[in-house]
Amino acid sequence: MSTLEDARTLDAADPLASVRDQFTLPEGVIYLDGNSLGALPTSTIAAQQDAVERQWGADLIRSWNSNDWIGAPQRIGAKIAPLIGAQPHEVIVTDSVSVNLFKLIVAATRLRPDRTHILTEPGNFPTDLYTADGVSDVLPNHQLHVEQAGDLIDAIGPETALIMLTHVHYKSGARHEMGRITDAAHEAGALVLWDLSHSVGAIPVDLNDCGADLAVGCGYKYLNGGPGAPAFLFVREDLQETIRSPLSGWMGHAAPFEFRDDYEPAPGISRFLCGTPPVLSLLALESGIDLFAEIEMEAIAAKSASLFDLFATRIEERCGAHGLELITPRDPDHRGSHISYRHPDGWPISQALIERGVIGDFRAPDILRFGLTPLYLRHEDIWQAVEILGEILDSGIWREPRFAEKAAVT
Repeated sequence: MSTLEDARTLDAADPLASVRDQFTLPEGVIYLDGNSLGALPTSTIAAQQDAVERQWGADLIRSWNSNDWIGAPQRIGAKIAPLIGAQPHEVIVTDSVSVNLFKLIVAATRLRPDRTHILTEPGNFPTDLYTADGVSDVLPNHQLHVEQAGDLIDAIGPETALIMLTHVHYKSGARHEMGRITDAAHEAGALVLWDLSHSVGAIPVDLNDCGADLAVGCGYKYLNGGPGAPAFLFVREDLQETIRSPLSGWMGHAAPFEFRDDYEPAPGISRFLCGTPPVLSLLALESGIDLFAEIEMEAIAAKSASLFDLFATRIEERCGAHGLELITPRDPDHRGSHISYRHPDGWPISQALIERGVIGDFRAPDILRFGLTPLYLRHEDIWQAVEILGEILDSGIWREPRFAEKAAVT
């Protein structure tokens, strides 16, 4: 039986323990939703104040040059690159995940003009499926094909232009074998686009080692960039001069301030810029990413595994009689950094937890999902969260009608 003292002993030996002090965490809250919205880094507060009061308020438009606003997408992309095993010039911060998916799906299919299939799996994150389906409308010769994860490699054929997958599944937390799938795609002459939204900042990723072609990722989950933070995209170096974005906005031009009528794509990754960068959001994201500068991803992964093991063990010990079904793989090499349980009454249970100060989230139709963010979570938090969950399940308080009402955001 794991005890609270056992959890505190693990925290005392935690090499990442001091990083928690670099976040603003509300008193009385155990935050298990950093896989949906990361917590606020304390450095972001001062950085945003400087961005608003000095850079915008005093320096005004001069800040595009004097404070390098114009270089922020490339500068911040270079800081993300080590977290995903990429070279600095292969990553740029721009737009949202959805917009970046559209850009890369269209660009990739144009590199394989004789192929017509875009391959993915059912249950992929909705924006990935919706965007790919939208591309099929824009490019009617291309069709979205959906295959079960276990059949994906067998489904790759001579008509496959692109395989598009989320590296870590947003519901289950299951992780695809990036190297194996990428190799199979390349052997068949196809490209692969990886969505790293539930991977980056949570588990080690090595795009270059796997030979990955293209990737996108989210800035507001484990990177702690703030609500609606800009996303990023990756294009492998040797593809950059032949691939072209379908959204040829002025910031992706080779010489945007020459204001020419004809479009000439910028060299390298910068051609995937589109409109004017959202500077305040970019600088907030940069504060979150800077926290990773002195932290090894292996240490983050090790703590994630430790938090997961404690959570799963405590659920079995404390809540074993209440019908919670673990759907996340136990093997740390086969999962991300959240843990998910199926329960037919997941929604009201999640709301009862929030009332008690334990913030996780719910994914329809029946998934309780808990983010295990190693930078600011303690083992003590995990122990206490499961204890509170056990009290809620034992008491049946979640059956009260007030917990049944659905909110706009779950």
